[in-house]
Amino acid sequence: MRPEDILRIAREEAERQKAYKYRINVCCSCGCLPFGALNVLRAFEEAVKEFGLQEECRVSRTGCIGTCSVGPVALIEPGGYLYQNVTPDRVREVVKSHIISGTPVDELLYKNEVFFKKQLRLVLRNAGKIDPLRIEDYIATGGYSALIKCLTKMTPKEVIDEVIASGLRGRGGAGFPTGQKWNFVAREKNTPKYVVANLDEGDPGVFANRTLAEADPHSIIEGMIIAAYAVGAEKGYIYVRAEYPLAVQTLREALKQARSMNLVGKNILETQFSFDIDLRLGAGAFIAGEETGILASIEGRRAAPRPRPPYPATHGLWGKPTLIQNVETLANVPPIILNGGSWFAKIGTPKCTGTKCFSLTGKVKNPGLIEVPMGITLREIVFDIGGGAPPGRKFKAVLVGGPSGGCLPESLLDLPIDYESLTKAGAIMGSGGIVVIDDGSCMVDTAWFFTDFCVDESCGKCVPCRVGLLKMRNILERIMRGEGRMEDLVLLQELGEYVREASLCGLGQTAPNPILTTLRYFRDEYVAHIIERKCPAGKCFKVEGAVKEV
Repeated sequence: MRPEDILRIAREEAERQKAYKYRINVCCSCGCLPFGALNVLRAFEEAVKEFGLQEECRVSRTGCIGTCSVGPVALIEPGGYLYQNVTPDRVREVVKSHIISGTPVDELLYKNEVFFKKQLRLVLRNAGKIDPLRIEDYIATGGYSALIKCLTKMTPKEVIDEVIASGLRGRGGAGFPTGQKWNFVAREKNTPKYVVANLDEGDPGVFANRTLAEADPHSIIEGMIIAAYAVGAEKGYIYVRAEYPLAVQTLREALKQARSMNLVGKNILETQFSFDIDLRLGAGAFIAGEETGILASIEGRRAAPRPRPPYPATHGLWGKPTLIQNVETLANVPPIILNGGSWFAKIGTPKCTGTKCFSLTGKVKNPGLIEVPMGITLREIVFDIGGGAPPGRKFKAVLVGGPSGGCLPESLLDLPIDYESLTKAGAIMGSGGIVVIDDGSCMVDTAWFFTDFCVDESCGKCVPCRVGLLKMRNILERIMRGEGRMEDLVLLQELGEYVREASLCGLGQTAPNPILTTLRYFRDEYVAHIIERKCPAGKCFKVEGAVKEV
């Protein structure tokens, strides 16, 4: 196919979809499938057929809309009517009342408007709106037009310059400037070059990357192809953990369809540019998300990090220059190319432009997947979007950055979401996990939980991480048994700083954060465990002294 063929498909598909008076999108993501989403989808298809509405009402599966706690959900357009907790036995009623009579079923509607009001969906622009298994749906929204613009109107350098102008930073956690990383790979003379999309999301309770792949796989693929064109790569790999079967299935189908339209492979769109993409499945190790661990795994070795330098930009896959980007970063690229880097730079803050996807979980009324502009405060996320703690509970802390993030108290809720502010407070952006903690939780126990996870997931290659984290976990267990000493707090602080400074990779360098931040902001709970032999939350051991088994 040629560029004009893709543009023609976009026009024809858009016109075809306009012919429908209504569109019913049923969420069939991992959040809704366990609650019978496929049965709901079939029920809608049968009801539309029963009432003879096939010509005016289209029923489609779609990706996650974000309201993960009220699934299955169905979005009816026009009007953006979102139905929650839909069951097959209510579907016929919805179709008859909403589609035929024009009267929405009020009791089933999702009415929490605040959840979406403060969001800005750029990466998730198509989630809930398109069928991820139909490339035509993506093309109809303007998909692959950014790639066409690059191949027909821009040089590789111009593409990189646009990404630099956008201020886009890596969304995998480190926040390194994306355009600068692309420049490093582009100027390398050694070939072949590779592009790797990181979809190894190992943080407990984090699902933004998985949801993106399930809802809009072509945004990742298009971003990869544009990146490859910019840096001169000819081969790419999407590294996805095997525990994401729906994401794997969706990506495989998307790649198959992209190849069939000459968007992936040799002489893309009948130009001189060639780039192929394969999937590589990870075995599920948390450490495999580290970029040099990914390289080792793709090469068929154990996913363990190596010292840097040399960096992957010069010595990556099989010793060749390699660009590694998180999938969320890549999904930002097409709209940047279409709208311009200056457009993107106006969103967020001057130093942290654009938006960030977060998995909002824990003790919060409205858990789910959100996308917010950089610079929004934690208070707005926790209380405005999330609705605060559940009834009968009070907010205590929020963990930002996954298992190696920091626990921040209520006094820091007005902290803006950006890389520098979070780091200064002891947290990290990480892969986008926000866990709300209420007053029924013990902060010592919380620190132990995440430290225990990091101990299990450490590759053991370097002594600071392998030995230091284990020692810190053992000290926490002693404190939780009522056998702690005040000098343990000094030792925890010293060990945490040592592990953070001396560890080989990002896991060890950030793993002490839960302990260091709870010591910093919730020291009184440690003191209560040691001096009073009392857990303020009643989690670790009873006041009478009966010790909980840890």
